[in-house]
Amino acid sequence: MDTTNAPAPQWPVPTAPPAHDPVLFARAMRDMRLTWRARGVLAELATGYTPGQEPTISELVALTRDERLAAEGRDAFRKAVGELRSLGYLAPDATTATGVGERLVVDLAPAADARLIPQRWPLTDGS
Repeated sequence: MDTTNAPAPQWPVPTAPPAHDPVLFARAMRDMRLTWRARGVLAELATGYTPGQEPTISELVALTRDERLAAEGRDAFRKAVGELRSLGYLAPDATTATGVGERLVVDLAPAADARLIPQRWPLTDGS
């Protein structure tokens, strides 16, 4: 996969870290109710886009296979977004009048109820 001639990103690269609570973000990334695919979509949408600069779901779904560098397909992406919406991690932006091309707002509050893998071994301090 040659990225030396890759075009510039379609959306601005975040210049500041996300404003999300890092503990909630870490819990969300370990929430066993989510597939790995859904966690990746959540991480992308939570990376700190400037308000109003976030890509819409339609824009992300419309990326061509070449632009995605042969990543997963549109149906897989839509399924992951549906999964995130059903758990409350993504909600429609209230300013979007239609469901077409909607921007979704990341809400990490559901991570407070995340299903985490229980610790199997006691932690030691190395001594």
